[in-house]
Amino acid sequence: MSRALTFAAAWALLAVMPATAWAAESGGEREDDPFAGFDEEWEDPWATEDQGLRWSGFVEGALGARDQSVPGLDRLTLGELRIRAETRYDHGDFQVDFKGDLAWDEVRESLDPKLRELALSFRPFSSVDAKLGRQVLTWGTGDLLFLNDLFPKDFISFFAGRDEDYLKLPSDTARFSIFTDLVNLDLAWTPRFRPDNYLYGERFSFWNPATGAVIAPQPARRADRPDTGELALRLFRTVEAVEYAAYGYVGRWKQPLGVDAEGMPRFPRLRSIGASMRRPFYRGLLNAEFAWYESRDDRDGDDPATPNSELRVLLGYEQELVRNLTLGTQFYAERIQHHDRLLANSPDPEHERERWRTVATARVTHRALQDTLTTSVFVFVSPTENDYYLRPSVSWRRDDQWLFAGGLNLFGGSDDHTFFGQLEDNTNAWVRVRYHY
Repeated sequence: MSRALTFAAAWALLAVMPATAWAAESGGEREDDPFAGFDEEWEDPWATEDQGLRWSGFVEGALGARDQSVPGLDRLTLGELRIRAETRYDHGDFQVDFKGDLAWDEVRESLDPKLRELALSFRPFSSVDAKLGRQVLTWGTGDLLFLNDLFPKDFISFFAGRDEDYLKLPSDTARFSIFTDLVNLDLAWTPRFRPDNYLYGERFSFWNPATGAVIAPQPARRADRPDTGELALRLFRTVEAVEYAAYGYVGRWKQPLGVDAEGMPRFPRLRSIGASMRRPFYRGLLNAEFAWYESRDDRDGDDPATPNSELRVLLGYEQELVRNLTLGTQFYAERIQHHDRLLANSPDPEHERERWRTVATARVTHRALQDTLTTSVFVFVSPTENDYYLRPSVSWRRDDQWLFAGGLNLFGGSDDHTFFGQLEDNTNAWVRVRYHY
Protein backbone atom coordinates (compact mmCIF):
# COMPACT_ATOMS: atom_id res chain seq x y z
CA MET A 1 0.00 0.00 0.00
CA SER A 2 3.05 2.26 0.18
CA ARG A 3 2.68 2.84 -3.55
CA ALA A 4 -0.93 3.75 -3.00
CA LEU A 5 0.17 6.34 -0.46
CA THR A 6 2.67 7.71 -2.96
CA PHE A 7 -0.11 8.15 -5.45
CA ALA A 8 -2.34 9.68 -2.83
CA ALA A 9 0.33 12.33 -2.29
CA ALA A 10 0.53 12.90 -6.04
CA TRP A 11 -3.23 13.27 -6.07
CA ALA A 12 -3.13 15.87 -3.37
CA LEU A 13 -0.60 17.79 -5.45
CA LEU A 14 -2.91 17.60 -8.43
CA ALA A 15 -5.89 18.73 -6.37
CA VAL A 16 -4.18 21.88 -5.10
CA MET A 17 -2.61 22.71 -8.44
CA PRO A 18 -3.56 26.31 -9.19
CA ALA A 19 -5.83 26.67 -12.12
CA THR A 20 -3.64 29.39 -13.51
CA ALA A 21 -0.90 26.83 -14.07
CA TRP A 22 -2.78 25.63 -17.10
CA ALA A 23 -4.20 27.36 -20.06
CA ALA A 24 -7.85 28.04 -19.55
CA GLU A 25 -8.77 27.53 -23.15
CA SER A 26 -11.07 24.63 -23.69
CA GLY A 27 -12.24 22.95 -26.85
CA GLY A 28 -12.55 19.67 -28.72
CA GLU A 29 -14.23 16.58 -27.34
CA ARG A 30 -14.65 16.43 -23.58
CA GLU A 31 -14.44 13.05 -21.86
CA ASP A 32 -15.43 14.30 -18.41
CA ASP A 33 -18.71 12.51 -17.89
CA PRO A 34 -18.32 8.85 -16.89
CA PHE A 35 -22.08 8.37 -16.82
CA ALA A 36 -23.02 9.46 -20.27
CA GLY A 37 -24.13 6.77 -22.70
CA PHE A 38 -22.02 5.79 -25.61
CA ASP A 39 -22.41 7.57 -28.90
CA GLU A 40 -24.20 5.23 -31.22
CA GLU A 41 -22.92 6.84 -34.37
CA TRP A 42 -19.47 7.67 -35.53
CA GLU A 43 -18.39 11.25 -35.38
CA ASP A 44 -19.13 13.37 -38.37
CA PRO A 45 -15.64 14.43 -39.45
CA TRP A 46 -17.11 17.40 -41.31
CA ALA A 47 -19.08 18.80 -38.41
CA THR A 48 -16.34 21.26 -37.46
CA GLU A 49 -15.09 23.69 -40.03
CA ASP A 50 -12.61 25.58 -37.84
CA GLN A 51 -9.23 26.01 -39.45
CA GLY A 52 -5.84 25.47 -37.83
CA LEU A 53 -4.65 23.68 -34.70
CA ARG A 54 -6.29 24.02 -31.32
CA TRP A 55 -4.90 21.90 -28.50
CA SER A 56 -6.87 20.68 -25.51
CA GLY A 57 -6.80 17.77 -23.10
CA PHE A 58 -6.64 16.98 -19.43
CA VAL A 59 -4.46 15.83 -16.55
CA GLU A 60 -5.94 13.08 -14.39
CA GLY A 61 -4.98 11.21 -11.26
CA ALA A 62 -6.73 7.91 -10.48
CA LEU A 63 -6.62 5.48 -7.56
CA GLY A 64 -8.38 2.17 -7.05
CA ALA A 65 -8.01 -0.83 -4.76
CA ARG A 66 -9.66 -4.22 -4.28
CA ASP A 67 -11.41 -5.06 -1.02
CA GLN A 68 -9.42 -8.21 -0.35
CA SER A 69 -6.08 -9.82 -1.01
CA VAL A 70 -5.62 -12.13 -4.00
CA PRO A 71 -2.54 -14.36 -4.31
CA GLY A 72 -0.13 -12.99 -6.89
CA LEU A 73 -1.87 -9.60 -7.22
CA ASP A 74 -1.43 -6.18 -5.65
CA ARG A 75 -4.32 -4.65 -3.70
CA LEU A 76 -3.89 -1.64 -5.98
CA THR A 77 -6.07 -2.03 -9.09
CA LEU A 78 -5.72 1.52 -10.44
CA GLY A 79 -2.91 3.98 -9.78
CA GLU A 80 -1.96 6.41 -12.49
CA LEU A 81 -1.24 9.95 -13.51
CA ARG A 82 -2.39 10.61 -17.06
CA ILE A 83 -1.90 13.48 -19.48
CA ARG A 84 -4.15 13.70 -22.53
CA ALA A 85 -3.42 15.95 -25.51
CA GLU A 86 -5.69 16.25 -28.53
CA THR A 87 -6.06 18.46 -31.54
CA ARG A 88 -7.61 18.64 -34.98
CA TYR A 89 -6.22 20.12 -38.17
CA ASP A 90 -8.68 21.23 -40.84
CA HIS A 91 -7.59 22.00 -44.35
CA GLY A 92 -10.82 22.20 -46.30
CA ASP A 93 -10.22 19.06 -48.37
CA PHE A 94 -9.01 16.92 -45.50
CA GLN A 95 -8.83 16.76 -41.73
CA VAL A 96 -6.39 15.19 -39.26
CA ASP A 97 -7.43 14.19 -35.72
CA PHE A 98 -5.00 13.38 -32.93
CA LYS A 99 -5.51 12.12 -29.38
CA GLY A 100 -2.65 10.82 -27.27
CA ASP A 101 -2.15 9.78 -23.65
CA LEU A 102 0.97 9.56 -21.53
CA ALA A 103 0.33 7.74 -18.25
CA TRP A 104 2.40 6.46 -15.37
CA ASP A 105 0.80 3.14 -14.39
CA GLU A 106 1.71 2.26 -10.81
CA VAL A 107 0.24 -1.26 -11.09
CA ARG A 108 2.54 -2.10 -14.00
CA GLU A 109 5.24 0.30 -12.75
CA SER A 110 5.69 1.66 -16.25
CA LEU A 111 5.29 4.86 -18.26
CA ASP A 112 2.89 4.08 -21.08
CA PRO A 113 2.40 6.30 -24.13
CA LYS A 114 -0.88 5.51 -25.89
CA LEU A 115 -2.04 6.80 -29.26
CA ARG A 116 -5.84 6.96 -29.08
CA GLU A 117 -6.40 8.56 -32.46
CA LEU A 118 -4.35 9.64 -35.47
CA ALA A 119 -6.56 9.60 -38.51
CA LEU A 120 -6.96 11.36 -41.85
CA SER A 121 -10.52 12.18 -42.96
CA PHE A 122 -11.48 13.25 -46.46
CA ARG A 123 -14.34 13.08 -48.96
CA PRO A 124 -13.18 11.39 -52.20
CA PHE A 125 -16.67 11.70 -53.72
CA SER A 126 -19.69 13.80 -52.84
CA SER A 127 -21.49 10.81 -51.29
CA VAL A 128 -18.48 9.07 -49.72
CA ASP A 129 -16.62 9.88 -46.49
CA ALA A 130 -13.32 8.21 -45.70
CA LYS A 131 -11.30 8.04 -42.47
CA LEU A 132 -7.95 6.26 -42.45
CA GLY A 133 -5.76 5.52 -39.44
CA ARG A 134 -6.11 4.85 -35.74
CA GLN A 135 -9.64 5.57 -34.52
CA VAL A 136 -12.31 4.44 -32.07
CA LEU A 137 -15.33 2.84 -33.76
CA THR A 138 -18.71 1.85 -32.41
CA TRP A 139 -22.23 0.94 -33.47
CA GLY A 140 -25.21 -1.02 -32.19
CA THR A 141 -27.99 -0.13 -29.74
CA GLY A 142 -27.00 -1.78 -26.43
CA ASP A 143 -25.96 0.09 -23.29
CA LEU A 144 -22.73 -1.65 -22.13
CA LEU A 145 -23.98 -4.77 -23.93
CA PHE A 146 -22.42 -5.36 -27.34
CA LEU A 147 -23.88 -7.70 -29.94
CA ASN A 148 -22.97 -6.42 -33.38
CA ASP A 149 -20.34 -3.98 -32.11
CA LEU A 150 -17.31 -6.24 -32.50
CA PHE A 151 -14.78 -3.44 -32.34
CA PRO A 152 -12.17 -3.94 -29.57
CA LYS A 153 -12.99 -3.22 -25.91
CA ASP A 154 -10.76 -2.64 -22.89
CA PHE A 155 -12.40 -4.56 -20.03
CA ILE A 156 -9.40 -4.07 -17.74
CA SER A 157 -9.95 -0.30 -17.87
CA PHE A 158 -13.68 -0.79 -17.42
CA PHE A 159 -13.35 -2.97 -14.30
CA ALA A 160 -10.55 -0.82 -12.84
CA GLY A 161 -12.58 2.40 -12.83
CA ARG A 162 -11.12 4.42 -15.71
CA ASP A 163 -13.52 6.69 -17.58
CA GLU A 164 -16.06 4.71 -19.61
CA ASP A 165 -14.60 6.21 -22.77
CA TYR A 166 -11.59 3.95 -22.26
CA LEU A 167 -13.78 0.86 -22.58
CA LYS A 168 -13.53 1.34 -26.32
CA LEU A 169 -10.10 0.64 -27.75
CA PRO A 170 -8.86 2.22 -30.96
CA SER A 171 -7.91 0.14 -33.99
CA ASP A 172 -5.93 0.86 -37.14
CA THR A 173 -8.75 0.89 -39.64
CA ALA A 174 -9.84 2.21 -43.01
CA ARG A 175 -13.46 3.31 -42.70
CA PHE A 176 -15.72 4.37 -45.57
CA SER A 177 -19.26 5.73 -45.31
CA ILE A 178 -21.36 5.70 -48.48
CA PHE A 179 -24.64 7.64 -48.55
CA THR A 180 -27.45 6.91 -51.02
CA ASP A 181 -31.17 7.69 -51.23
CA LEU A 182 -32.05 4.03 -50.59
CA VAL A 183 -29.69 3.05 -47.77
CA ASN A 184 -26.39 4.12 -46.24
CA LEU A 185 -23.33 1.89 -45.83
CA ASP A 186 -20.48 1.90 -43.31
CA LEU A 187 -17.50 -0.29 -44.11
CA ALA A 188 -14.56 -0.78 -41.73
CA TRP A 189 -11.49 -2.80 -42.72
CA THR A 190 -8.79 -3.50 -40.13
CA PRO A 191 -5.73 -5.08 -41.82
CA ARG A 192 -4.55 -6.72 -38.58
CA PHE A 193 -6.96 -8.20 -36.06
CA ARG A 194 -7.26 -6.14 -32.85
CA PRO A 195 -8.51 -8.19 -29.84
CA ASP A 196 -10.09 -6.92 -26.64
CA ASN A 197 -7.89 -6.00 -23.71
CA TYR A 198 -9.13 -8.99 -21.73
CA LEU A 199 -8.32 -10.33 -18.25
CA TYR A 200 -5.11 -12.38 -18.35
CA GLY A 201 -3.77 -12.23 -14.81
CA GLU A 202 -1.97 -8.91 -14.58
CA ARG A 203 -4.51 -6.94 -12.54
CA PHE A 204 -7.54 -9.18 -11.98
CA SER A 205 -8.18 -12.85 -11.27
CA PHE A 206 -10.62 -15.00 -13.26
CA TRP A 207 -11.87 -18.57 -13.70
CA ASN A 208 -9.25 -20.80 -15.29
CA PRO A 209 -10.77 -24.04 -16.70
CA ALA A 210 -7.35 -25.72 -16.79
CA THR A 211 -6.92 -25.41 -13.01
CA GLY A 212 -10.61 -25.47 -12.07
CA ALA A 213 -10.18 -22.41 -9.86
CA VAL A 214 -10.21 -18.60 -9.86
CA ILE A 215 -6.59 -17.51 -10.18
CA ALA A 216 -4.33 -14.83 -11.57
CA PRO A 217 -1.95 -16.84 -13.79
CA GLN A 218 1.71 -16.10 -13.13
CA PRO A 219 3.50 -15.04 -15.14
CA ALA A 220 0.66 -13.15 -16.77
CA ARG A 221 0.71 -13.85 -20.50
CA ARG A 222 -1.49 -12.87 -23.41
CA ALA A 223 -2.47 -15.11 -26.31
CA ASP A 224 -0.63 -14.66 -29.59
CA ARG A 225 -2.34 -12.10 -31.81
CA PRO A 226 -3.25 -13.51 -35.23
CA ASP A 227 -1.80 -11.77 -38.24
CA THR A 228 -5.12 -11.65 -40.09
CA GLY A 229 -7.58 -8.89 -40.83
CA GLU A 230 -11.18 -7.98 -39.92
CA LEU A 231 -14.04 -6.62 -41.99
CA ALA A 232 -17.19 -5.05 -40.51
CA LEU A 233 -20.09 -3.43 -42.33
CA ARG A 234 -23.38 -1.80 -41.50
CA LEU A 235 -26.36 -0.89 -43.67
CA PHE A 236 -28.57 1.71 -42.03
CA ARG A 237 -31.51 3.97 -42.73
CA THR A 238 -33.98 6.08 -40.77
CA VAL A 239 -37.67 5.91 -41.78
CA GLU A 240 -40.14 8.16 -39.95
CA ALA A 241 -38.10 8.34 -36.72
CA VAL A 242 -37.33 4.62 -36.76
CA GLU A 243 -33.67 3.67 -37.14
CA TYR A 244 -32.99 0.37 -38.91
CA ALA A 245 -29.59 -1.27 -39.32
CA ALA A 246 -28.14 -4.55 -40.55
CA TYR A 247 -24.63 -5.74 -39.69
CA GLY A 248 -21.98 -8.17 -40.84
CA TYR A 249 -18.54 -9.11 -39.53
CA VAL A 250 -15.74 -11.45 -40.60
CA GLY A 251 -12.81 -11.86 -38.25
CA ARG A 252 -12.21 -13.63 -34.95
CA TRP A 253 -13.67 -13.90 -31.48
CA LYS A 254 -12.42 -10.82 -29.67
CA GLN A 255 -11.19 -12.83 -26.68
CA PRO A 256 -9.03 -16.01 -26.71
CA LEU A 257 -11.90 -18.42 -26.07
CA GLY A 258 -10.22 -21.31 -27.90
CA VAL A 259 -7.36 -23.56 -26.81
CA ASP A 260 -4.67 -24.91 -29.14
CA ALA A 261 -2.98 -28.33 -29.09
CA GLU A 262 -0.39 -27.08 -26.57
CA GLY A 263 -3.09 -25.86 -24.22
CA MET A 264 -2.48 -22.18 -24.99
CA PRO A 265 -5.40 -19.76 -25.54
CA ARG A 266 -6.13 -18.70 -29.12
CA PHE A 267 -8.58 -16.56 -31.11
CA PRO A 268 -10.87 -18.80 -33.21
CA ARG A 269 -12.39 -17.50 -36.43
CA LEU A 270 -15.81 -15.82 -36.27
CA ARG A 271 -18.43 -14.61 -38.71
CA SER A 272 -21.57 -12.76 -37.61
CA ILE A 273 -24.70 -11.18 -39.00
CA GLY A 274 -27.33 -9.16 -37.18
CA ALA A 275 -29.85 -6.33 -37.20
CA SER A 276 -31.19 -3.62 -34.91
CA MET A 277 -34.07 -1.19 -34.56
CA ARG A 278 -34.52 1.90 -32.39
CA ARG A 279 -37.61 4.07 -32.24
CA PRO A 280 -39.61 6.37 -29.97
CA PHE A 281 -42.07 4.44 -27.82
CA TYR A 282 -44.46 5.79 -25.21
CA ARG A 283 -42.38 8.45 -23.46
CA GLY A 284 -38.97 7.01 -24.18
CA LEU A 285 -36.83 5.07 -26.65
CA LEU A 286 -37.22 1.38 -27.48
CA ASN A 287 -34.41 -0.64 -29.04
CA ALA A 288 -34.10 -4.24 -30.19
CA GLU A 289 -31.11 -6.09 -31.64
CA PHE A 290 -29.99 -9.59 -32.51
CA ALA A 291 -26.77 -11.21 -33.71
CA TRP A 292 -25.85 -14.66 -34.96
CA TYR A 293 -22.26 -15.69 -34.20
CA GLU A 294 -21.02 -18.46 -36.48
CA SER A 295 -17.96 -20.17 -35.00
CA ARG A 296 -16.12 -21.00 -38.23
CA ASP A 297 -13.62 -23.36 -36.56
CA ASP A 298 -16.35 -25.53 -34.98
CA ARG A 299 -19.52 -25.45 -37.07
CA ASP A 300 -20.60 -28.85 -35.68
CA GLY A 301 -20.21 -27.70 -32.08
CA ASP A 302 -18.40 -30.85 -30.97
CA ASP A 303 -14.96 -29.35 -30.23
CA PRO A 304 -14.82 -28.28 -26.56
CA ALA A 305 -11.59 -26.34 -27.30
CA THR A 306 -13.50 -23.95 -29.60
CA PRO A 307 -16.57 -21.85 -28.70
CA ASN A 308 -19.88 -22.95 -30.24
CA SER A 309 -21.99 -20.78 -32.49
CA GLU A 310 -24.42 -18.53 -30.58
CA LEU A 311 -27.58 -16.51 -30.96
CA ARG A 312 -27.67 -13.22 -29.03
CA VAL A 313 -30.74 -11.01 -28.59
CA LEU A 314 -31.38 -7.72 -26.79
CA LEU A 315 -34.44 -5.63 -25.93
CA GLY A 316 -34.07 -2.26 -24.22
CA TYR A 317 -36.08 0.77 -23.14
CA GLU A 318 -35.04 4.17 -21.74
CA GLN A 319 -37.17 6.96 -20.34
CA GLU A 320 -36.83 10.08 -18.21
CA LEU A 321 -39.13 9.21 -15.28
CA VAL A 322 -39.17 12.70 -13.82
CA ARG A 323 -37.06 15.72 -14.51
CA ASN A 324 -33.32 14.82 -14.26
CA LEU A 325 -34.04 11.19 -13.33
CA THR A 326 -33.57 8.64 -16.14
CA LEU A 327 -34.11 4.89 -16.12
CA GLY A 328 -32.75 2.52 -18.77
CA THR A 329 -33.52 -1.20 -18.72
CA GLN A 330 -32.40 -4.08 -20.94
CA PHE A 331 -33.01 -7.79 -21.28
CA TYR A 332 -30.26 -9.80 -22.96
CA ALA A 333 -30.01 -13.50 -23.82
CA GLU A 334 -27.44 -15.83 -25.35
CA ARG A 335 -28.24 -19.30 -26.69
CA ILE A 336 -25.52 -21.85 -27.48
CA GLN A 337 -26.08 -23.94 -30.59
CA HIS A 338 -25.33 -27.69 -30.30
CA HIS A 339 -25.23 -27.46 -26.50
CA ASP A 340 -25.79 -31.20 -26.19
CA ARG A 341 -22.69 -31.91 -28.31
CA LEU A 342 -20.70 -29.46 -26.18
CA LEU A 343 -21.57 -31.33 -22.99
CA ALA A 344 -21.01 -34.73 -24.59
CA ASN A 345 -17.46 -33.82 -25.65
CA SER A 346 -16.41 -31.55 -22.79
CA PRO A 347 -13.79 -32.85 -20.31
CA ASP A 348 -15.52 -30.78 -17.60
CA PRO A 349 -19.26 -30.61 -18.42
CA GLU A 350 -20.12 -29.53 -14.86
CA HIS A 351 -18.51 -26.14 -15.46
CA GLU A 352 -19.74 -25.53 -19.01
CA ARG A 353 -22.25 -22.76 -19.62
CA GLU A 354 -25.97 -23.46 -19.66
CA ARG A 355 -27.69 -23.54 -23.05
CA TRP A 356 -29.28 -20.16 -22.24
CA ARG A 357 -27.65 -17.27 -20.40
CA THR A 358 -29.85 -14.29 -19.61
CA VAL A 359 -28.96 -10.90 -18.17
CA ALA A 360 -31.19 -8.04 -17.04
CA THR A 361 -29.74 -4.57 -16.61
CA ALA A 362 -30.88 -1.26 -15.18
CA ARG A 363 -29.17 2.13 -15.32
CA VAL A 364 -30.56 4.84 -13.04
CA THR A 365 -29.07 8.31 -13.47
CA HIS A 366 -29.88 11.47 -11.54
CA ARG A 367 -28.52 14.94 -12.25
CA ALA A 368 -28.64 17.81 -9.78
CA LEU A 369 -27.07 21.19 -9.05
CA GLN A 370 -27.57 22.40 -12.61
CA ASP A 371 -26.22 19.09 -13.96
CA THR A 372 -22.91 19.46 -12.15
CA LEU A 373 -23.62 16.58 -9.76
CA THR A 374 -24.40 13.20 -11.31
CA THR A 375 -25.17 10.02 -9.42
CA SER A 376 -25.69 6.74 -11.19
CA VAL A 377 -25.93 3.02 -10.66
CA PHE A 378 -25.71 0.36 -13.34
CA VAL A 379 -26.90 -3.13 -12.36
CA PHE A 380 -26.26 -6.39 -14.22
CA VAL A 381 -28.14 -9.44 -12.90
CA SER A 382 -28.14 -12.90 -14.48
CA PRO A 383 -31.09 -15.07 -13.36
CA THR A 384 -29.67 -18.13 -15.12
CA GLU A 385 -26.18 -17.91 -13.59
CA ASN A 386 -27.16 -16.40 -10.22
CA ASP A 387 -24.52 -13.68 -10.38
CA TYR A 388 -24.43 -9.89 -10.53
CA TYR A 389 -22.32 -6.80 -11.18
CA LEU A 390 -23.09 -3.37 -9.65
CA ARG A 391 -21.49 -0.06 -10.76
CA PRO A 392 -22.58 2.79 -8.45
CA SER A 393 -20.77 6.08 -9.11
CA VAL A 394 -20.93 9.81 -8.48
CA SER A 395 -19.26 12.75 -10.19
CA TRP A 396 -19.11 16.45 -9.44
CA ARG A 397 -18.01 19.07 -11.94
CA ARG A 398 -16.81 22.02 -9.95
CA ASP A 399 -16.35 24.22 -13.03
CA ASP A 400 -15.22 23.93 -16.64
CA GLN A 401 -11.83 22.64 -15.54
CA TRP A 402 -12.23 20.40 -12.49
CA LEU A 403 -14.05 17.07 -12.28
CA PHE A 404 -14.15 14.74 -9.28
CA ALA A 405 -15.52 11.20 -9.56
CA GLY A 406 -15.69 8.01 -7.53
CA GLY A 407 -17.38 4.64 -7.62
CA LEU A 408 -17.42 0.93 -6.92
CA ASN A 409 -17.22 -2.26 -8.95
CA LEU A 410 -19.12 -4.92 -6.98
CA PHE A 411 -19.12 -8.51 -8.25
CA GLY A 412 -20.81 -11.58 -6.80
CA GLY A 413 -22.37 -14.94 -7.58
CA SER A 414 -23.17 -18.40 -6.37
CA ASP A 415 -20.48 -20.14 -8.47
CA ASP A 416 -16.85 -19.37 -9.26
CA HIS A 417 -17.09 -20.21 -12.96
CA THR A 418 -19.93 -17.90 -14.06
CA PHE A 419 -19.46 -14.66 -16.00
CA PHE A 420 -19.64 -12.26 -13.03
CA GLY A 421 -19.19 -14.79 -10.21
CA GLN A 422 -15.57 -15.43 -11.24
CA LEU A 423 -14.82 -11.73 -10.62
CA GLU A 424 -15.99 -11.63 -6.99
CA ASP A 425 -12.43 -11.31 -5.64
CA ASN A 426 -11.93 -8.26 -7.88
CA THR A 427 -14.51 -6.05 -6.12
CA ASN A 428 -12.89 -2.61 -5.90
CA ALA A 429 -13.38 1.10 -5.25
CA TRP A 430 -11.92 3.95 -7.30
CA VAL A 431 -11.62 7.75 -7.33
CA ARG A 432 -10.46 10.16 -10.04
CA VAL A 433 -9.58 13.86 -10.23
CA ARG A 434 -9.38 15.46 -13.65
CA TYR A 435 -8.29 18.93 -14.76
CA HIS A 436 -9.16 20.06 -18.28
CA TYR A 437 -6.98 22.54 -20.10
